Amino acid sequence: MNWTDSFFLVAFPAIFTIVNPLGALGPFLAMTAGDTQEKRFSTAARACWVAFAVLCGSAALGMFIFRFFGITLPALKIAGGFLLFLVAMDMINARESRTRGTEEEQKEGFLKEDIAVFPLGIPLLSGPGSIVSVFILVDRAQTISHHAMIYLSIALTMFLSYLTLRQAGMLAKWLGQTGINVFSRLMGISLAAIAVQFVIDGVGEALPGLKG
Repeated sequence: MNWTDSFFLVAFPAIFTIVNPLGALGPFLAMTAGDTQEKRFSTAARACWVAFAVLCGSAALGMFIFRFFGITLPALKIAGGFLLFLVAMDMINARESRTRGTEEEQKEGFLKEDIAVFPLGIPLLSGPGSIVSVFILVDRAQTISHHAMIYLSIALTMFLSYLTLRQAGMLAKWLGQTGINVFSRLMGISLAAIAVQFVIDGVGEALPGLKG
């Protein structure tokens, strides 16, 4: 396989950027402040497994659900592009995106004994933005290998997310809030470009006359 021009180079950046595991560092550290290191590792692993299952389920069943409700693919691309652009603007401005979970949801996480499923796995690691990204990538996939690249991208993203959360304390001290904000802004710029391309594709399919 020629990885230079493979679908993987489209799927992985899109999924990893919207998941943004660094954005989950703060809530993860706050909600596991009183936990042992072993429990933190276990929580991080289970949260990533939950997010992996949600995104893979979206890849497998998402388009069927949208067809059932009569939602067209161009409409999904346009709506998804706008949603991703809002997330990207929050990342560029170093703000916590509301699509990754509200303040009330995160406060509830402090009170829950097990936060791996909610709010860490859902919606911090697999929120609406990442689910929509998977939907759109599935639509763009044209071959079996393209679909395989989507699942591989999800798996690699969750593996890197686990490593990030596993080293949360060290990364937070090493990067500092400024470093995390800089990284978030860089990923936000990339995500904004991806979101605009989704909208362009959707408008082009909905109004093919514009291409002429």
